[in-house]
Amino acid sequence: MGYAFLSGAIAAEVVATTALKYSEGFSRPWPSLVTLLGYVISFALLAQTLKTVSIGTAYAIWSGVGTATVVGIGLVLFGEGLDLAKIAGLTLIVGGVVVLNMGGAH
Repeated sequence: MGYAFLSGAIAAEVVATTALKYSEGFSRPWPSLVTLLGYVISFALLAQTLKTVSIGTAYAIWSGVGTATVVGIGLVLFGEGLDLAKIAGLTLIVGGVVVLNMGGAH
């Protein structure tokens, strides 16, 4: 069940971060509200996750998958570029999550 909560936390964080871009510095009310609600939901679900998943594992997955997903959204929705530095960074993030999970996560 912990990983189901974690998946929801990641989804809510990605929605919130995307809405943050659309909020234009909190000058647009609806995207700003979605940002606020998304982060509240994300942290609430992350807190539930931590009841059964170790904090290091949960946070590594939450931040790593969230970051990689937001980069993808930036490419598709906002026309952001993908260069060698971004590819290397994403590779390191994914690799780090894998190594942390292999290193004794329960």
